[in-house]
Amino acid sequence: MTTATTRWSPRLWGTLVVLCAALFLDALDVSMVGVALPSIRTDLHLSTTSLQWVVSGYVLGYGGLLLLGGRAADLLGRRRVFLAALAVFAVASLLGGLVDDGGLLIATRFVKGVAAAFTAPAGLSIITTTFPEGHQRNRALSIYTTCGASGFSLGLVLSGLLTEVGWRWTFLLPFPLALLALAAGTRLIPRQETPRREGRGYDLLGAVTATGGLLLLVYTVTQAQGAGWGSARTVLSLVAVAALFAAFVAVEQRTAHPLVRLGIFRNGLVARANVGAIALFGAYVGFQFIATLYLQSLLGWSALEMALGFLPAGVLVAASATRMGALVDRYGTTRLMLVGFPAAVLGYANFLRIGPHSDYLTVILPSMVLIGIHFALVFPSLNIQATTGVADSEQGLASGLVNTSFQIGGAVVLAVVTAVVTAGGGGTVRAQLSADHNAVAVVTGVALLGLLVTVYGALRDRRAPRAAAYPVPDYAIPGREGSAAAATAAHAVPAAAAPEAAPEAVRRP
Repeated sequence: MTTATTRWSPRLWGTLVVLCAALFLDALDVSMVGVALPSIRTDLHLSTTSLQWVVSGYVLGYGGLLLLGGRAADLLGRRRVFLAALAVFAVASLLGGLVDDGGLLIATRFVKGVAAAFTAPAGLSIITTTFPEGHQRNRALSIYTTCGASGFSLGLVLSGLLTEVGWRWTFLLPFPLALLALAAGTRLIPRQETPRREGRGYDLLGAVTATGGLLLLVYTVTQAQGAGWGSARTVLSLVAVAALFAAFVAVEQRTAHPLVRLGIFRNGLVARANVGAIALFGAYVGFQFIATLYLQSLLGWSALEMALGFLPAGVLVAASATRMGALVDRYGTTRLMLVGFPAAVLGYANFLRIGPHSDYLTVILPSMVLIGIHFALVFPSLNIQATTGVADSEQGLASGLVNTSFQIGGAVVLAVVTAVVTAGGGGTVRAQLSADHNAVAVVTGVALLGLLVTVYGALRDRRAPRAAAYPVPDYAIPGREGSAAAATAAHAVPAAAAPEAAPEAVRRP
């Protein structure tokens, strides 16, 4: 039994630092390349279509393989999968900074995305199986996810600084950091028992249909703008995506050892956290795209000026790292999200005030501050909710699901926002501003969806906190996560009541 006063050993702290470093690098790679794209195009003589794949290649590998990465961590061993993927990430980072061919650069970006698809769920599941639910896990996840949020926020700042020296440094920077994390991880991450494989077959057909569907979905939405949303290629691709996902659901309902046990979504917190992840990251990625174009194209800011413009949001997220665990313990994840999502809606809506000569202090800065508050409160809360009440044997699955939701949300909303900006933009400043306003309205609507889901969950849990079909510990109830009393009570629950002890026929849908 653990309490809120339990102190972590230096090795435990070291393990957490290694996992935080890996997530920071994953997030950094998502956001850091954007500012460097103009320099990459000039140096490597890339077309606009090829340039898009420098970004899309990473997203394709990352978003398409997260489910497989999460389940691989459960079946093959979380430490083994994490370290192997981190090594691949380091090598791909080095090669990406050295190549002189656009095709090779895109290939290294795809490989890095694939590696991140395995490190992210493996790292999150190592935390959730190392730290018990309650205060300790809330504290660890708050620090961990804040590091990831800082990577997203500070990626633009670092990219602006590094691009002034040379775009290759945006690719080379992760290499030494990944090597240091790998060296430390081999010594600090505790060795775990090799997962027992007796009676745990591999759902190969489920893996093929799920991975194929996710890869095709990410590819379709990233290419829809160029091909046209109403084109035969886009429509047929979406039909194929629907067919693959339908086949996946059918396979998971019939196989004895599913890749994704669909019953996990009976846990209301898990289901709502995944919807919230789509809303949070979809809105943020879409906003980042709009703000980057507006600040550089319409206001004429340099890459460094734009990076510094985003700095307040990154500072707020980074500064919250040491406090989020205590806030979760005191108020619960749902209450924090009921503050964070309104901050997002206000922040994005405030950006509708932009004009041809917007003042930074009165127009842009308030949005950056509100979005920073949103990310600091909601990103850790969603990760905590997404893994609450889930058996240790399925923590990799839960981690892969929420990370997939983040990436799919980002890819889909970015594609929609890009279509809105392109369709409405013209040769005049007025036309471009109108297109930007329409795109910001879309982003605001996505954030509002996250708020509505959060409010629905809060009302439902208040009416019937124990009515979920999937057993949820006391400290998973909004407002009670992580309290010492609830954690103590949860440890007293008979083993037969825990999800991992349920009969297979009951645990599968």
